[in-house]
Amino acid sequence: MAVLWLQFAASAVLILLAAHFLASSADTVAERTGLGRSFIGVVMLATATSLPELATGISSIAWLDAPDLAIGDAFGSNLFNLLIIGLADLYWQNGPLLTAVSRTSVLVAALGAGLIGLAALAIFIYSETDVTAEWFLSPLTILLLLGFIAAMYLIYRHSQQSQESQPSDESQPDSDRSPQSLSRALLIYAVSAAIVVAAAVWLADVGEQIAETMHWEESFVGTQFLAISTSLPEIGTSLAALRLGAPDLAITNVLGSNVFNMGIVLFFDDLAFTDGAIWSAVSTVHVLSGLIAVLMTMVVIVGIMTRPRARARRLWTPEGVTLVSAYAGASALLFLLA
Repeated sequence: MAVLWLQFAASAVLILLAAHFLASSADTVAERTGLGRSFIGVVMLATATSLPELATGISSIAWLDAPDLAIGDAFGSNLFNLLIIGLADLYWQNGPLLTAVSRTSVLVAALGAGLIGLAALAIFIYSETDVTAEWFLSPLTILLLLGFIAAMYLIYRHSQQSQESQPSDESQPDSDRSPQSLSRALLIYAVSAAIVVAAAVWLADVGEQIAETMHWEESFVGTQFLAISTSLPEIGTSLAALRLGAPDLAITNVLGSNVFNMGIVLFFDDLAFTDGAIWSAVSTVHVLSGLIAVLMTMVVIVGIMTRPRARARRLWTPEGVTLVSAYAGASALLFLLA
């Protein structure tokens, strides 16, 4: 057991170290290409940091025959990602964190909430009926994938329109820089992403072994312990982005990860599950996880839209307290229901 915990700690440290370079290189790519931190946060950072959920989900289904672990990991990761925003609000001392990001984050959050709600609805529908339950791929799963593609297009268009209406140094490529600067940033990004993914998959595997040794329930393990393990890259990259003074990169990374979890991770989870639609083989407790995640996302949206504000006595903002409290309450509730 001690060896497992040492492996867990070693992989976590490796992720946090690589996450710094991942965030730094993504910030450089945003500056050099003119695509903006919001869009790069969703596409580059969110994709890289969400790959562990994808690998863990597929392996949980293909090797462990544990669809509840896979779905719980995806839904639990959503909850933990939103907790990260609350924790980042404590870390960021330059006023309320959510007022320091662009309105593009509102779109990302709303699209994420929509996809989370659709996934929760899929579980509820299949718990009440077995129509299309024997199909290899659920129509609702295909709808989630199409929703993800549409979300990426809308985020890109909104990000570009925002930069055109409010041009800044960030949105303009730096022509004075050597072309190697962008190439070097992309290389660092690729290497860092590979390290993060490999270490996170290792972390998740060790987490599964620890959970099995501790005799924890699958639904709770997937939603809490395993989700925390696979969400560690989001923690590392978001905090690294804040240290770089790039709150947009940090917040869209977290919110974009939720979009990726619901649109891509769940699609491949259902694809890997060969006994029909995966929604009919999982616990309905994940519906509760989804609803709480949607409510927490609404808190984030309100926090972004409510400006200008000042931080009272350098304490957490109301949305920060709400997000942390909601996650704590959800964890306790899910443990009782698991």
